[in-house]
Amino acid sequence: MGLTVISGSGHRWRLTERIGSGAEGMVYAVEDPRPLVAKLVVRPPDRAAYRRRVERLVGQRREPRTVRLLAGSPVRVAWPMVPVRTAGDPGHRDQASGYVMRDMRQDFTPFVHLLSPAARVRVLPGATWATALAAAEALAVLLAELHAEGYVVGDLKPDNLWADGRGRVGVADVDSWQFTDGREVFPGRMRTPGYTAPERIGGTAPPDAASDDFVLAVLVHQLLMSGLHPFAGHPGDGGDYVSLDDNVLRGRCAVLDRTSVLLPRSAPPADLLPRRITELFRAAFGGKRPEAALWAERLAAERAPGRLAVCRVLPRHVHTVERPWCPWCDQKERGADSYPAVPAGEPDHTRGQPL
Repeated sequence: MGLTVISGSGHRWRLTERIGSGAEGMVYAVEDPRPLVAKLVVRPPDRAAYRRRVERLVGQRREPRTVRLLAGSPVRVAWPMVPVRTAGDPGHRDQASGYVMRDMRQDFTPFVHLLSPAARVRVLPGATWATALAAAEALAVLLAELHAEGYVVGDLKPDNLWADGRGRVGVADVDSWQFTDGREVFPGRMRTPGYTAPERIGGTAPPDAASDDFVLAVLVHQLLMSGLHPFAGHPGDGGDYVSLDDNVLRGRCAVLDRTSVLLPRSAPPADLLPRRITELFRAAFGGKRPEAALWAERLAAERAPGRLAVCRVLPRHVHTVERPWCPWCDQKERGADSYPAVPAGEPDHTRGQPL
């Protein structure tokens, strides 16, 4: 494609293919023996401010708080490694700024693959509800650690997340986070419909840990309910559906009130959730929001030995022991199967795996 980026020290990378795009930037594969990609933003609202933000994040990569976040394998955070700009006239209006970061595809697949039955079978054939539970815990642990180190994600959403077949989770788009560097605050500005806390919808309120915790609850619900958004559904009073954000603002949520929304018959049964997890959802959407650390603790407890059962009919149907019969078989009888059998001729990676 002929696009080249250059660092402040003069190192050049040739970009190959565009592999993703978002509200502000584009991500390109990098020609390098290491697993790297480059994120570029062509017209940030304030070019100098964006470059300063990236430079500060690159500098924080060496701080103890960030070193802790980047420890372990696989690396869970696609942290900016070096600032770059497109080669050419530095003053040109279309020059892009950005950074080089780790290619998360080396260890993960897009998070959205865990939320779709068709994608799970195709990309993560070993994934069961136990995998979703593990991913929910891993996401809560990661967010709790980010908050403990003073970072706020602000634009937490599936498109910024990564997962693998063991339920491990990673995050990218660090440049949109809210953080401090010395006394300077770098505010978070981005928000995404359906993944925004009610106090930030339609206003200018900055993100904080509590707004992240709201979206964490949304994502955990989607993981455990096979992609179903907790505020999905047409208004139960017969009114017109406007948007997920409208349902959020008006409290239309099946977890809080089953009559507030109308869901298709094929939706997963609401009672498939463990009681203590349902309590957290009700608090997150209608009361005092549980923090990410509490989510991590409760989800870990639901993965403890003896807390999961395997369906006697279909071994891919894993569920909580609190449910005396299989909720996924109930769903299948109504016309859908969130964890269908692996197609004939392909290996079923769930066999022999411990719960």
